[in-house]
Amino acid sequence: MLTENTPHLILGSTSRYRRELLERLRLPFRCVSPQVDETPLAGETPAALAQRLALAKAQAVAALHPGAVVIGSDQVADVGGEPVGKPGNHARAVAQLRRMSGRDIVFQTAVAVVRPATRFAEVRLAPVQVRFRALTDAEIEHYLQLEQPYDCAGSAKCETLGIALLSAIESDDPTALIGLPLIRTCELLRAAGLDPLLGAR
Repeated sequence: MLTENTPHLILGSTSRYRRELLERLRLPFRCVSPQVDETPLAGETPAALAQRLALAKAQAVAALHPGAVVIGSDQVADVGGEPVGKPGNHARAVAQLRRMSGRDIVFQTAVAVVRPATRFAEVRLAPVQVRFRALTDAEIEHYLQLEQPYDCAGSAKCETLGIALLSAIESDDPTALIGLPLIRTCELLRAAGLDPLLGAR
């Protein structure tokens, strides 16, 4: 159970997708923007980038809130070994979806939990294998006009119409593709001393 001594839980993100996912755990939390440069390093793999940014986001927020337990997460699409992030605009989204059409893509989703009071800081990776259908330009345009997924890695907003872009999803952590792998998150929270089923220790 939660007590007055329970550490504050903070989600180091302003993503509404991650906020809605974390709400499923029924733990009180607040969101804080992590203010982290997401530029890939030279030669950095998509998996390494996702893990580095997830941890950096959690650490950036934890530095300002040392009494809290902080969650950070990041997602990068792995397209032939090249990292692909949020498109940001329509033209880049079109280019991303054309490139991924008919291909198997791995979405590398990472989550980190940091608790400065106990010097706990760990990160987990939850890769998701996704097979894109062969998409026509008309399908891409219709999807983008309706969803405008410009804040989603690889332009794939799978929790809504984006599911129609795909022919298969393989993952052992089913919310990872949306942006926060809750199985990994629960594992890390328990390790940090905040069990969603039992409360803090």
